[in-house]
Amino acid sequence: MKHLILSAIAAGLLLTMAGCQNAGQKQSPTQAQRIHREVLTVDTHTDTPLNLGDPSFDIGQRHDPDSSYSRIDLPRMEEGDMDASFFAVYLGQRERSKEGHKEASKRALDLFEHIKAAIEKYPGQAKLATHPSDAYRLEKENKRAIYTGVENGYALGGELATLESFYDLGARYMTLCHTSNNELCDSSTDPDGPEHNGLSSFGKEVVEKMNDLGMMVDVSHISDQSFYDVLKISGDPVIASHSCVRALRDHPRNLSDEMLHALKENGGVIQICLVSDYLKKPDPQPARDSAFAALRKKYNGFDNLTQEEMAKARKEWRLLQKKYPKKLAGVKDVVDHIDYVVKTIGIDYVGIGTDFDGGARVEGCNDVSEVPNITRELVKRGYSQKEIEKIWGANFMRVFRQVDRSDSKAS
Repeated sequence: MKHLILSAIAAGLLLTMAGCQNAGQKQSPTQAQRIHREVLTVDTHTDTPLNLGDPSFDIGQRHDPDSSYSRIDLPRMEEGDMDASFFAVYLGQRERSKEGHKEASKRALDLFEHIKAAIEKYPGQAKLATHPSDAYRLEKENKRAIYTGVENGYALGGELATLESFYDLGARYMTLCHTSNNELCDSSTDPDGPEHNGLSSFGKEVVEKMNDLGMMVDVSHISDQSFYDVLKISGDPVIASHSCVRALRDHPRNLSDEMLHALKENGGVIQICLVSDYLKKPDPQPARDSAFAALRKKYNGFDNLTQEEMAKARKEWRLLQKKYPKKLAGVKDVVDHIDYVVKTIGIDYVGIGTDFDGGARVEGCNDVSEVPNITRELVKRGYSQKEIEKIWGANFMRVFRQVDRSDSKAS
């Protein structure tokens, strides 16, 4: 108990110090707008491809976030001055068998095709991107840069050769696992606990191959031991594409102070996400929790569902969201996590990966059109334009350039 009290006091002091940094250099809201417009803004993780398989969803049209439940489309990216976004080829985990792995790889390829078709439909608004310099070039053309990453190494189907196929299709990072253990590594949230005690032998091969390809290793979702195993093996800096810090929200998905220091030593970057449950401990909502638990049980934890079953489950999920609205964290909570990283390991190792369309939103930032509110809060706390530029993209692009050896062009 004494340790917890001292930790809480220390965290509070760090946040107070961060809020006072650069005191006397406060800038007006109009200056915040200018800064947000001028810096390159990069969101390193979104689950928007989950919407692209729906024929009724058109990424080139503006959607209302409250009725559509979508957080990103091209018009709202422009409204929010979001210059670049990583669309995740996300694979929910199903049966870990030869047939299950084969189907996973096929579904991943389908998602790549959905992304390609959706973006190529609007060449005047956005372009598919593969190199760091693409984002800077497209920003000057007033077009959105759409990158891809793969979320969950389960998509490899247990085949190392598939990784190169994903890279050739444009994937520039891969999140090694999701909420469950897979063939590569242990997850931070698998209810059955560790299976490999970190990376498996196959997982080690995958990390080495990613280094060879020039593909970023994403450590979000993986267990602590898997994280440290990755850092031992990877010759390149790594990313946590959508994570938060454990000192402010004690959740296994988040990074501890020791992990943050190890990430700094590696030269990597943590991208703070906007999932309320990872930002702050949720207030009790027993009726909501029971309703969602029953829905998960009804649909077998959303594993092994057909496309039709998943569509039905998603519809019922949205109805529950409307009936039992979630108590959300806010923009200030997001910036609290950024502040904490800055005060703990420095300004050069933090960025933003929203996880929009994957359950992320906070009060004051309901969708991509409202991301300037994060910049306003950063300005309010005294961050300079140079520091905000680092947070919104430059830190991540440093890692991206270092890993992507084929592209040495600076901004």
